[in-house]
Amino acid sequence: MIESISLGILILGWAFMVLTLPGTIELFLLTLGSFLPLPRQTETAKSRDLSLAIIVPAHNEEKSIAHCVANLKQAQHGACTIVVIADNCTDNTAKLAMAAGARVLVRNNESQKGKGYALDYAFQSLLKEDYDAFVIVDADAHVSSNFIDEIQKQFALGADAVQVAYGVNNPEAGMRTRLMRVALMAFNGLRPRGRMGLGLSAGILGNGFALTAETLKDVPYDAQSIVEDIEYHIRLVESGRRVEFISNANVLSDMPANGAGVTTQRARWEGGRLRLLFDIGPRLLKGVLQGRLRLLEPLLDLMLLPLAFQVVLLLPLIVIPYEPIAYYATGSLCLIALHTLWAIVWGGGNKQDLAALAFAPFYVIWKVGILPFLIKASQKNAAWVRTERTQAGGLKR
Repeated sequence: MIESISLGILILGWAFMVLTLPGTIELFLLTLGSFLPLPRQTETAKSRDLSLAIIVPAHNEEKSIAHCVANLKQAQHGACTIVVIADNCTDNTAKLAMAAGARVLVRNNESQKGKGYALDYAFQSLLKEDYDAFVIVDADAHVSSNFIDEIQKQFALGADAVQVAYGVNNPEAGMRTRLMRVALMAFNGLRPRGRMGLGLSAGILGNGFALTAETLKDVPYDAQSIVEDIEYHIRLVESGRRVEFISNANVLSDMPANGAGVTTQRARWEGGRLRLLFDIGPRLLKGVLQGRLRLLEPLLDLMLLPLAFQVVLLLPLIVIPYEPIAYYATGSLCLIALHTLWAIVWGGGNKQDLAALAFAPFYVIWKVGILPFLIKASQKNAAWVRTERTQAGGLKR
């Protein structure tokens, strides 16, 4: 059979296998882990709720900040203070946040822009005060009523850090937001649950996570890449800590339905992950080779291509007349389908979510079209760019 295949095609097939294999392994492990029982947690001696600072990093969020603060007040429990970081704002974000009842810290630094810098400033300021832990919520977010209660429960069980399920608030805004809801059911729901089933750290998703003061003192939040949440999580894993996942509470955010915001968001998320692979991947690989096996999953996660690109690379392999390659591609594509469908079922999806999968081929084509933007975002020192979102009510911000 090999004799009938062009050498170039065979080499290309093996190259595509090498590129997609880490992601296939990652998806297999996390899908399997989602079926496993969670490790038993042991009660600690903590007898009181922790004093929390709920930090809301905000850059020109005057259209959403008052609603965000009001929503957080409804979920408040015990000793909680809502602190808005008005970061390089040129609008009325600070004024409206204060009027809504939040404490406001103003930061202006034109040479250091981005959420990572804003959070680092907030932590450095608030660690000097008597807070036990810090919760991070985006300025456009809506949290469930049990959000704070569930975080407190996990801290009472001795967690160093926690991450709440993070999803889409406006799936009805368009087909892209509906597909984003499906994607986040997998990325922000099923995969953290899978890591927990395997006894691993769940991950930090950038919105709806919390850290104890002790954790922050031991592992300072000085991650400043455009995907600072992933970068910081890797540092936590390297330090021997893990993030616990809360699946029965959630934080929802509006996602862009169209326009430049869609491209900006995807380029920042995925280009930033690629940059992080270049910067941190060798260090993780070295650690794995030295026997620090807890670093293997974060490395595989960084090597997992966006599923659209994973599919694009796998589809041509099916028709290569060489059984090992064709069988691998077929199995990998079936795994992606299973992973996606199980994410919808596990995440409580509905018929609209399943129907949206019919538009996935068009989404894949669109993703291939924005590849130049992803590459640009992966360049070293790429600038952080704020995403313009479509609010659930239809307003752009």
